[in-house]
Amino acid sequence: MSAPLWSQEFDLVIRRGRIVDGTGAAAVAGDIAIREGRIIAVGTFSGKGRTEIDAQNRIVAPGFIDVHTHSEDITDLPVAENFIRMGVTTIVTGNCGGSKLEIGAFLKSVEQTGTTLNVATLIGHNTVRSQVMGGSFARPPTAAELDQMKALVDRGMREGAVGLSTGLIYLPGTFATTEEIIALAQRASAYGGIYASHMRYENDRIMEALHEVLRIAREAKIPAEVSHIKLSGPAAWDMAGDVIKLLDTARAEGVRVTHDQYLYTASSTSLGTPIPAEAREGGRQRFRERLADPAEKARIVAEMKATLQRSRRTDYAYAVIANFEADTSLNGKSVPEVATLRRGSATLDDQIETILDIESRGGASAVFHGMSEENLKRFLAHPMTMIASDSSPRRFGEAVPHPRGYGNNARVLAHYVRDIQLLSLEEAVRKMTSLPARTFSLAQRGEIRTGFVADLVIFDLAAVQAPSWFGDPHHYAAGFDEVLVHGVPIIRGGQLTGARPGLALRHTPPATPRSP
Repeated sequence: MSAPLWSQEFDLVIRRGRIVDGTGAAAVAGDIAIREGRIIAVGTFSGKGRTEIDAQNRIVAPGFIDVHTHSEDITDLPVAENFIRMGVTTIVTGNCGGSKLEIGAFLKSVEQTGTTLNVATLIGHNTVRSQVMGGSFARPPTAAELDQMKALVDRGMREGAVGLSTGLIYLPGTFATTEEIIALAQRASAYGGIYASHMRYENDRIMEALHEVLRIAREAKIPAEVSHIKLSGPAAWDMAGDVIKLLDTARAEGVRVTHDQYLYTASSTSLGTPIPAEAREGGRQRFRERLADPAEKARIVAEMKATLQRSRRTDYAYAVIANFEADTSLNGKSVPEVATLRRGSATLDDQIETILDIESRGGASAVFHGMSEENLKRFLAHPMTMIASDSSPRRFGEAVPHPRGYGNNARVLAHYVRDIQLLSLEEAVRKMTSLPARTFSLAQRGEIRTGFVADLVIFDLAAVQAPSWFGDPHHYAAGFDEVLVHGVPIIRGGQLTGARPGLALRHTPPATPRSP
């Protein structure tokens, strides 16, 4: 029989915190006892901890889980300071169809390197398709190629991937048929995984894209996750109600579908995405050859203008270069500004020439200002929306990246909870903890509950700030003074401890994969 709590000694005790347990339940005052990386007791007790943290007047919550990151380079930046300083203790990488091909080797390297936070990964469709088909081929796979792709997904799931991701605006995934994706999603489903999709369209064709996601979920019998739900471009801004209605109807019919979101009205991806996919197919040299053909180039330019017109835009002023390695002096400048610098004019033709030239010279990442704040708030208020940054570990001071990588979780708490009270504190925490843990099958995480893993964050809601912003992004979030992973402090009193207790989180497939 174990000793009563009043007489036990613990590794660590958090005292007098306002506990927000991650379930959405109202906050309660109490203590938390931790031993061997697990929560042993929650409540009020006199048992002592070898280490004690006084959390009086502060919130104690489960560590935040960011289900949409691009962190394949996590072993190069294992401290991941931008994440942990906004309370993130677990990340899911491999999104938008891009992952490491060798899932087992990647997760082993995470363990060998040692990271501050926990790392899980999806297996990426674009990665698999490129491996088997040799690049971005505008054709369906042969039967033999599809079998090879299935085998790679099988292997990835056996080695611990949490599911399959697609990035259907990116090469080569943009050329994949729905049937191809269903076949691969069935393999992920057989191992109990999830299907996470950056859909084909996030503009005025979003309903078409959502129907595809829902079809894949139904036919593959797999839970679906809509990556970074948004409506891009003024032509789509009045469609939020239709999007929510379609997703809610699907859920009522039994489809398991969720969505994640970052809290900014700008996205970030390759500057080359406005260029037709067919023009970029086959690699950069093939792209240059097409530009050298006057007829081909004229078709590319005409399609870019038509797409711009459909979105109700007149130019590319909404696009700002984040990082152009060939000429970093352009970082932080809009496309019209770059066109003026490089060509002496910012006409639409000069802007298009600028985009084509940058793509031909290696490409650039960019920030695209194209969403409505009202839509952002409507999606955020939905109970099935999780909070996710769509970011990577940041190299402090490098380039002019999207501020979400430094401030996403802090912005939820500082602006949408504290300042405008769109969400309650308890609901915001649920969206960052138990909802992602359950959606991505991260067992015994995301809640403050006896027996659960002691990934915890302590913060003063009044002090939480997200100073990172467009044009000046390199600022860490403030207010998260204590962050623990597996009961080990990685931030104490606002300072890094140097500890790297993070784990590679492997999805555990069923003993016998089910037949599709």
